[in-house]
Amino acid sequence: MKIADALSPITRLFLDTAPVIYYVERNPAYLLVVDEVFDRIDAGTLPAVTSPVTLCECLVVPFRTHQVAVQQDFLDLVVAGQGISFVLTDATIARNAAELRARYRLSLPDSLQVATALAVGCDAFLTNDSALKRVTELTILVLDELEV
Repeated sequence: MKIADALSPITRLFLDTAPVIYYVERNPAYLLVVDEVFDRIDAGTLPAVTSPVTLCECLVVPFRTHQVAVQQDFLDLVVAGQGISFVLTDATIARNAAELRARYRLSLPDSLQVATALAVGCDAFLTNDSALKRVTELTILVLDELEV
């Protein structure tokens, strides 16, 4: 599916960890697609949402490898990026995550991500985990299925 077609009906997009990592690390296999997404976010035409789970998962490798500059790049983008809202987990999100985890047999991080997306009215979830397509409450966009 063309990325432009996939994004055209979307009013608020949740960014799972993989797209953020691919964008910051400039992964050549996904660069054209993630650049298209982040160009829209930067232009203000596609509001995006992230969470503490996204931030935590993005920071693991840079902490292991002592890449302080990359750690800061992730912090700047995920927490304070232009057009990106960083949403904290609260009791309602945690409860809904537990319900989603029970219903779809999701991992705890995935259930927190989806619950956060739903709590703030995201209508799509950008990931590279096709297993999340079993979630039916919002559109799951898988990077491997998108092209420019």
